Amino acid sequence: MKENSGEVGRAVPSAPGSAPAGDAARWGQRALPDNIKSEEELDEVLTRPSAALREFIRTVSSPLLILGAGGKMGPTLAVRAKRAAEVEKHPLEVIAVSRFSDRKARQWLELQNIKTIACDLLDAAALRKVPEAANIIYLAGLKFGTAENPSATWAMNTIVPARVMERYAGARIVALSTGNVYPLTPTTRGGSTETDLLTPVGEYANAAVARERIFEFYSRQNKTPVALLRLFYAVELRYGLLVDIGRKVYGGEPIELANGFFNCIWQGDANDMAIRALSLASAPPGAWNLCRPEVFSVKAVASKLGDLLGRAPKISGVEAPTALFGNSAEVCTKLGTPSVPLDMMLPWIAHWVKQGGRNLAKPTHFEVRDGNY
Repeated sequence: MKENSGEVGRAVPSAPGSAPAGDAARWGQRALPDNIKSEEELDEVLTRPSAALREFIRTVSSPLLILGAGGKMGPTLAVRAKRAAEVEKHPLEVIAVSRFSDRKARQWLELQNIKTIACDLLDAAALRKVPEAANIIYLAGLKFGTAENPSATWAMNTIVPARVMERYAGARIVALSTGNVYPLTPTTRGGSTETDLLTPVGEYANAAVARERIFEFYSRQNKTPVALLRLFYAVELRYGLLVDIGRKVYGGEPIELANGFFNCIWQGDANDMAIRALSLASAPPGAWNLCRPEVFSVKAVASKLGDLLGRAPKISGVEAPTALFGNSAEVCTKLGTPSVPLDMMLPWIAHWVKQGGRNLAKPTHFEVRDGNY
């Protein structure tokens, strides 16, 4: 990769048999919109199941349990699974479990025919009351605020997985992890691969490694099938790395280039693939980098968003020789290439930012290089 290339993204070499990059800018037979004008339309797009998910969902026995469902990804993941089952007339109950500090998220889920259960997953007695399930998507975790309260991060990222793995030893589980488990890697290399050593910097990243090791330990001990998904920057229009860059461009804020390259994935694709990753669960568990196969340039993405927003980006600094990004060839071989390409995401984001669309005020802090969140 050329460090100062003007290309927005450059594909990492894919494994044999993977789907071509940018394939199918459609879910099912229905075309995606040119622009997304409201949160209702955004949620409809985010929950629209792919043909592959509709086919897979018929193999999932009821109920599908989603733990940590009240965060940024959980609500639309739950509804996406439910919509797929309803289209296929498959009797699948989807149960969303969370503390539900956001009451509106719980109300929205229930309006979409999702059963909700309020539960603090750190409370062992409360967890025992959650229904049995043979299929689980695990989304619980804690990242931001680690610097102020590291013990809470370690508790959430280690104690909860242990209790879940003991409680659901007979289930198959997809557990969301993070690309932060890797150290920074040379920008010329093409991204971290699943066999790389996990030697990251920072408390959060090391707690995330510990979370994976807890899942691995119980998977080996109890032969519980698990798939670990190392996510690199899910994006929708209310949050995400691309939104952070777009808002900085539009607001005239400087964009730091030290972390000059990255991966990302449309949240709808990430959720779709996370559900279908139940098919990848194994004992001992396998790890899978979850992102689009291209590596994108912060500078080039800022320039493209600047063109779309009619603002010249303010660039600060230069690209370091290392960055946090991954190679997703393995998961693309198994589940196909994510369907929404960058050249569709960027106009959506630019339009959303210009019209003042809602922002969750949860920045990704993609520029952080010392692991201090």
